[in-house]
Amino acid sequence: MAMMHLMQPLQGAPDALMVCDNLVKIYKVDDLEVVALQGLDLEVRRGEMVALVGASGSGKSTLLNVIGGLDAPSAGRCYVSGNDLTRMNEEQRTLYRCFEVGHIWQQSGRNLLPELTLHENVMLPQALGGVPARLRARRASELLTQVGLGHMQRKKPYQLSGGEQQRGGIAVALANNPALLLADEPTGELDSVTAGEVFALLRQLNTSLGLTMLIVTHDAAIAGLADRTIAIRDGRTSTETVRRDAPLAPGMAGGASAVIGLSSETHRESVLIDRVGRLQLPHEAIERIAFNGRAEVRIEDDHVELWPAETSNGANDTNGANSHDVPTVDGTIQQNNQDSQQSRNNQEERA
Repeated sequence: MAMMHLMQPLQGAPDALMVCDNLVKIYKVDDLEVVALQGLDLEVRRGEMVALVGASGSGKSTLLNVIGGLDAPSAGRCYVSGNDLTRMNEEQRTLYRCFEVGHIWQQSGRNLLPELTLHENVMLPQALGGVPARLRARRASELLTQVGLGHMQRKKPYQLSGGEQQRGGIAVALANNPALLLADEPTGELDSVTAGEVFALLRQLNTSLGLTMLIVTHDAAIAGLADRTIAIRDGRTSTETVRRDAPLAPGMAGGASAVIGLSSETHRESVLIDRVGRLQLPHEAIERIAFNGRAEVRIEDDHVELWPAETSNGANDTNGANSHDVPTVDGTIQQNNQDSQQSRNNQEERA
């Protein structure tokens, strides 16, 4: 039984498997409302492996729950493989969870049923999806072999190590051939060596199957191996860190990324700007420059500068920062040199 596509992806993202546009999720607890996602924008292309990072409470798990069809969005739009998650009824949502997405959880108890063997665990989602018995038995054996557990098909979860349980969970998540694999801290309970082995398996599946993956992690080493790392802060996407095609030459690197500490020699970090022009400056820029809630925007030929807005007496409050330091929209503090200052003077004279 195939999942019906409810709607085409948003225009402007023809190669995107998943698109979130101004996504909002509000939880109601008694008389309180908690805004977990505050107008989040995100695109994930087909075949990408994307890591999500952020502090606890930033909205990572909420985003995965919405994309996975476990929670309905409160506002905005969310499309996965052509399916509009904001317009689904319960029956459509159930079919979507069964066929379009696979889940891997940190706790093995959420991936595998303890009373079933590995083979039975992998057959169960297929049975719920209406796959004939012979076909689901064959696919279960193939998947378990693919994740390195072909010789353990008759074992139950309690007979497996933590790494083997996670491998079994991956096989279950892939049972109905989903377009998108969602993993919430899949290596969080594993030692570093086993975590590396599990991530290597995920990368192999990503490459061999062209499987799109969205992985929540707190492990910088794991995040650094993904194609892109998206940081979420206060319910919005904040920065994007991408692996460089080739490392920078010695002496050209400028330290580490502000969010997860990846070396700028191997990764490039950018501040994300949403569709209406909003961005989040890194904490380092906010702490170093006293904007006091307002900034003056200066548009130059090839860049944009943010300056603390003038106070009532016409002065800039820079909280002790050097008057030649320029806080720019990429969140860095750049030192003005005489050439750039002269360039601006020449532009003013021409004007």
